[in-house]
Amino acid sequence: MSPSPDARGWTPPPPGSTTSSATCPRSAGGPNATDVAFDQDAGPRVGAWFSGRNHKDGRQWTTRSQIVRADPGTAFTFVVGGAEDGIVRWSWTFRPQGRGTVVQQSWQLLRLDPVLGTTRSDLDALRDYMADSAETTLASLAQWIAAAPHPEPTHSPRRISG
Repeated sequence: MSPSPDARGWTPPPPGSTTSSATCPRSAGGPNATDVAFDQDAGPRVGAWFSGRNHKDGRQWTTRSQIVRADPGTAFTFVVGGAEDGIVRWSWTFRPQGRGTVVQQSWQLLRLDPVLGTTRSDLDALRDYMADSAETTLASLAQWIAAAPHPEPTHSPRRISG
Protein backbone atom coordinates (compact mmCIF):
# COMPACT_ATOMS: atom_id res chain seq x y z
CA MET A 1 0.00 0.00 0.00
CA SER A 2 1.03 3.63 -0.21
CA PRO A 3 3.13 5.24 2.54
CA SER A 4 1.17 6.35 5.55
CA PRO A 5 1.08 10.00 6.57
CA ASP A 6 2.54 10.42 10.05
CA ALA A 7 2.50 13.49 12.27
CA ARG A 8 3.77 14.38 15.69
CA GLY A 9 2.59 17.02 18.15
CA TRP A 10 3.04 18.05 21.78
CA THR A 11 0.27 18.45 24.34
CA PRO A 12 0.71 19.98 27.81
CA PRO A 13 -0.93 17.38 30.09
CA PRO A 14 1.30 14.58 31.41
CA PRO A 15 1.17 11.21 29.62
CA GLY A 16 -1.27 9.50 32.01
CA SER A 17 -3.99 12.10 31.61
CA THR A 18 -3.37 12.53 27.88
CA THR A 19 -3.67 8.89 27.04
CA SER A 20 -6.54 8.12 29.36
CA SER A 21 -8.46 10.85 27.53
CA ALA A 22 -7.14 9.82 24.13
CA THR A 23 -8.10 6.16 24.41
CA CYS A 24 -11.49 7.27 23.27
CA PRO A 25 -12.31 7.48 19.57
CA ARG A 26 -14.24 10.72 20.19
CA SER A 27 -10.89 12.42 20.65
CA ALA A 28 -9.11 10.66 17.82
CA GLY A 29 -11.64 10.41 15.05
CA GLY A 30 -9.69 12.07 12.30
CA PRO A 31 -10.28 15.23 10.33
CA ASN A 32 -13.74 14.26 9.05
CA ALA A 33 -15.30 12.69 12.14
CA THR A 34 -18.14 14.37 14.02
CA ASP A 35 -20.27 11.92 16.00
CA VAL A 36 -18.50 8.91 17.50
CA ALA A 37 -20.23 6.38 19.74
CA PHE A 38 -19.31 3.02 21.21
CA ASP A 39 -21.62 0.08 20.69
CA GLN A 40 -23.85 -0.71 23.65
CA ASP A 41 -21.83 -2.13 26.58
CA ALA A 42 -18.54 -1.36 24.81
CA GLY A 43 -15.77 0.98 25.88
CA PRO A 44 -12.21 1.93 25.03
CA ARG A 45 -10.72 -1.57 25.13
CA VAL A 46 -9.27 -4.00 22.61
CA GLY A 47 -12.01 -5.67 20.58
CA ALA A 48 -14.63 -2.94 21.18
CA TRP A 49 -16.52 -1.52 18.20
CA PHE A 50 -17.72 2.03 17.61
CA SER A 51 -19.44 3.98 14.86
CA GLY A 52 -18.34 7.33 13.54
CA ARG A 53 -20.15 9.83 11.35
CA ASN A 54 -17.84 11.44 8.82
CA HIS A 55 -18.17 14.31 6.38
CA LYS A 56 -16.13 15.67 3.49
CA ASP A 57 -16.92 17.71 0.39
CA GLY A 58 -20.64 17.84 1.19
CA ARG A 59 -20.94 14.06 1.65
CA GLN A 60 -21.70 12.20 4.90
CA TRP A 61 -21.13 8.57 5.77
CA THR A 62 -20.87 6.30 8.80
CA THR A 63 -17.93 4.01 9.50
CA ARG A 64 -17.59 1.03 11.81
CA SER A 65 -14.27 0.65 13.58
CA GLN A 66 -12.69 -1.77 16.02
CA ILE A 67 -10.10 -0.98 18.67
CA VAL A 68 -7.02 -3.15 18.26
CA ARG A 69 -4.76 -1.52 20.87
CA ALA A 70 -5.64 0.44 23.99
CA ASP A 71 -2.65 0.83 26.29
CA PRO A 72 -3.25 3.86 28.56
CA GLY A 73 -0.04 5.80 28.83
CA THR A 74 1.40 4.28 25.65
CA ALA A 75 -0.79 3.77 22.57
CA PHE A 76 -4.25 3.69 21.01
CA THR A 77 -5.13 2.11 17.64
CA PHE A 78 -8.31 1.33 15.78
CA VAL A 79 -9.06 -0.15 12.36
CA VAL A 80 -11.85 1.21 10.17
CA GLY A 81 -13.77 -1.86 9.01
CA GLY A 82 -12.50 -4.08 11.84
CA ALA A 83 -9.34 -6.00 12.66
CA GLU A 84 -10.09 -8.88 10.28
CA ASP A 85 -10.94 -7.01 7.08
CA GLY A 86 -10.15 -3.36 7.73
CA ILE A 87 -9.40 -0.62 5.25
CA VAL A 88 -7.43 1.90 7.33
CA ARG A 89 -5.49 1.76 10.61
CA TRP A 90 -5.32 4.88 12.80
CA SER A 91 -2.64 4.82 15.53
CA TRP A 92 -1.45 7.18 18.24
CA THR A 93 1.54 6.71 20.51
CA PHE A 94 2.34 8.79 23.59
CA ARG A 95 5.77 9.61 25.00
CA PRO A 96 6.49 11.90 27.95
CA GLN A 97 8.56 14.97 27.17
CA GLY A 98 9.23 17.70 29.67
CA ARG A 99 5.95 18.76 31.32
CA GLY A 100 3.81 17.24 28.58
CA THR A 101 3.47 14.46 26.05
CA VAL A 102 4.56 13.94 22.46
CA VAL A 103 1.69 12.40 20.53
CA GLN A 104 2.51 10.67 17.25
CA GLN A 105 -0.27 9.83 14.82
CA SER A 106 -0.10 7.47 11.88
CA TRP A 107 -2.64 6.53 9.25
CA GLN A 108 -2.11 3.41 7.17
CA LEU A 109 -4.05 2.18 4.17
CA LEU A 110 -4.45 -1.58 4.68
CA ARG A 111 -6.19 -2.52 1.44
CA LEU A 112 -7.81 -0.93 -1.57
CA ASP A 113 -11.49 -0.20 -1.43
CA PRO A 114 -13.63 1.71 -3.95
CA VAL A 115 -14.88 3.99 -1.16
CA LEU A 116 -11.37 5.48 -1.01
CA GLY A 117 -11.00 5.90 -4.76
CA THR A 118 -10.53 3.77 -7.82
CA THR A 119 -7.44 5.24 -9.49
CA ARG A 120 -3.85 5.83 -8.49
CA SER A 121 -4.60 9.55 -8.70
CA ASP A 122 -7.50 9.12 -6.21
CA LEU A 123 -5.21 7.31 -3.77
CA ASP A 124 -2.44 9.89 -4.13
CA ALA A 125 -4.99 12.65 -3.43
CA LEU A 126 -6.25 10.75 -0.37
CA ARG A 127 -2.70 10.29 0.95
CA ASP A 128 -1.95 13.99 0.45
CA TYR A 129 -5.23 15.00 2.13
CA MET A 130 -4.51 12.78 5.13
CA ALA A 131 -0.96 14.14 5.43
CA ASP A 132 -2.23 17.72 5.23
CA SER A 133 -4.98 17.08 7.78
CA ALA A 134 -2.79 15.30 10.36
CA GLU A 135 -1.85 18.56 12.07
CA THR A 136 -5.54 19.50 12.34
CA THR A 137 -6.32 16.12 13.89
CA LEU A 138 -3.54 16.47 16.46
CA ALA A 139 -4.60 20.03 17.31
CA SER A 140 -8.19 18.81 17.83
CA LEU A 141 -6.92 16.00 20.04
CA ALA A 142 -4.89 18.45 22.15
CA GLN A 143 -7.90 20.80 22.52
CA TRP A 144 -10.18 17.90 23.48
CA ILE A 145 -7.66 16.71 26.10
CA ALA A 146 -7.14 20.21 27.49
CA ALA A 147 -10.90 20.65 27.89
CA ALA A 148 -11.42 17.23 29.52
CA PRO A 149 -11.65 17.15 33.33
CA HIS A 150 -8.59 15.67 34.99
CA PRO A 151 -8.82 13.93 38.37
CA GLU A 152 -7.43 15.74 41.37
CA PRO A 153 -4.35 14.24 43.03
CA THR A 154 -5.21 11.69 45.69
CA HIS A 155 -2.55 12.90 48.12
CA SER A 156 -2.72 16.03 50.26
CA PRO A 157 -0.27 18.81 49.54
CA ARG A 158 2.72 18.87 51.86
CA ARG A 159 2.97 21.86 54.11
CA ILE A 160 6.41 23.37 54.16
CA SER A 161 7.24 25.32 57.28
CA GLY A 162 9.89 27.95 57.20
